[in-house]
Amino acid sequence: MAKDLAKWAKEKGVKYFMISYTDLFGSQRAKLVPTQAINDMAVEGAGFAGFATWLDLTPAHPDLMAVPDPSSAIQLPWKKDVAWVAARATMEEKLVDQAPRNVLERLVAEAAKDGLRVKTGVEPEFFILNADGTGPSDIYDTAEKPCYDQQAIMRRYDVISEICDYMLEMGWEAYQNDHEDAIGQFEMNWKYDDVLQTADKHSFFKFMVKSVAEKHGFRATFMPKPFKGLTGSGCHAHISVWSVDGKTNAFADKSKELGLSDQGRTFLGGIMKHASALAAITNPTVNSYKRINAPRTTSGATWAPNTVTWTGNNRTHMVRVPGPGRFELRLPDGAANPYLMQAVILAAGLDGVRTKADPGKRHDIDMYQMGHTVKNAPKLPLNLLDALREYDKDKTLKSMMGEEFSAAYLKLKHKEWNDYCSHFSAWETQTTFDV
Repeated sequence: MAKDLAKWAKEKGVKYFMISYTDLFGSQRAKLVPTQAINDMAVEGAGFAGFATWLDLTPAHPDLMAVPDPSSAIQLPWKKDVAWVAARATMEEKLVDQAPRNVLERLVAEAAKDGLRVKTGVEPEFFILNADGTGPSDIYDTAEKPCYDQQAIMRRYDVISEICDYMLEMGWEAYQNDHEDAIGQFEMNWKYDDVLQTADKHSFFKFMVKSVAEKHGFRATFMPKPFKGLTGSGCHAHISVWSVDGKTNAFADKSKELGLSDQGRTFLGGIMKHASALAAITNPTVNSYKRINAPRTTSGATWAPNTVTWTGNNRTHMVRVPGPGRFELRLPDGAANPYLMQAVILAAGLDGVRTKADPGKRHDIDMYQMGHTVKNAPKLPLNLLDALREYDKDKTLKSMMGEEFSAAYLKLKHKEWNDYCSHFSAWETQTTFDV
């Protein structure tokens, strides 16, 4: 055990722990446990009915026991008598293979066997809306090109600065915050870390942003495309691989194209090879495909890819290499499950390294203007069903993510798609009423 949670709680003044796990749809599930009981929970876990969450389980299954990982414990900066701790989902003392954090931990261990220590940074975008979620919280935030608007970010200074102060307090090394390209949209950044730590922080960040927004009378959403005509919320990932001691960037080689080492190219090759299937995980909702296949927004660009291409420092492609030793995957959106997003990046990249995958030709054109000139580059899926079919066809990726996980994810996501298809919308009435 990394720390005695009861002793740690006493030192910090923590009265309760939120023992939390994340289900297949990215929903965070928690039990509030008094400190007096935490050491028992650290051994046995907190009990949940798995069927009551988005996992492929039935009411007949035994209790899902969420065993806290003490190394992940975070004292809530805005409510210091409570601590959040990520948990490993188990059942009858065995890991639940379909649970997202377990999927990621297994892949981290597998990558380590190959000498790969993957680090990532994420760039989560989100909207701060009015209390009922119907529109932006700031009635003066109306610019055609609102990106980096200094007046707009200062009008939400209380919310943004509070969140950033908390990240600094937690030692995340937060370094910049900005108003993004859509009305009411923001992005906040902190230092990259090992993939599991990044996933835990990302998960906590979403919880923290929503909590602080609610505290100020607003509502925050990471929905990929909450408003027609406005830029959607992405969650770009910056990816690098390091030596086991974390001191040497194995992706950096100044003698190579764009400063990306041979290993970096093969990892990128894996991302390109599996891109269409990746979308089922990195873009996991019906709404996701209204971001990556959107027409031009009011600001002039969607800032989202729709084709499997890579480039140098150019934001119009799915992957860009902004500098030596890393690359940015611009495919994921705000709905991406923090653990599954990292897991599928790791799985695709690891397969790329093992098979010495070639990322293909680099394109340096403006894809928004000249994309039609690129021949033979796959288009990203047009909708969630197409993405699920691509994932189902990708036997290698399914195997690396885990057969039990893949079967559960595909089953529940197909159900979600079918629910969507059976929903009647106002659009149908508007377009077919007078047929």
